[in-house]
Amino acid sequence: MVKWQEQYFDMPISVNIAAYHLQCDGFAMRLRERFAAHPTIRPDQFELEVLETSALEDMGNASKIMQACCEVGVHFAPDDFGTGYSSLIYLKRLPVDIIKIDQSFVYDMLNDPEDLSIIEGVVGLAKSFNRQVIAEGVETAGQGERLMRLGCDLAQGCAIASPMPASDLPGWAAAWTGKI
Repeated sequence: MVKWQEQYFDMPISVNIAAYHLQCDGFAMRLRERFAAHPTIRPDQFELEVLETSALEDMGNASKIMQACCEVGVHFAPDDFGTGYSSLIYLKRLPVDIIKIDQSFVYDMLNDPEDLSIIEGVVGLAKSFNRQVIAEGVETAGQGERLMRLGCDLAQGCAIASPMPASDLPGWAAAWTGKI
């Protein structure tokens, strides 16, 4: 992000963290120290995606740690929303800002009415809870177009761009037309 700033490129990033990170003492303090060491990085441009959210042993403690991180300015998203046994509890008890539609539902959404119904439900749920929603694993323009019609304005996947080195992102973003 510092190198991007040197190029006048400003883009938020998401970082995957394991659920056990949120259960480690001092996680929020270490995060605060990292931002203090890099004062030009804006914490509100930083999102932590919690992997294996169902592995959170103590939801109350995890919520407190996440809240302390939110006070620093970072955002949270459960990486596995809709695939765990307690997904709806996350919306109630954890300070998440974004709901990520799992790629397992996106993959066959154009052919499987049940996958499409799940996506419609998640988008509606996100809007009801005043959360942003992002679809992962968008591999075709058809998927992207259908997601936009459903109200899902954010997506990630190879229909948008293939994985690339961080150094290539500013040039790619400057040339991107916004069409998939």
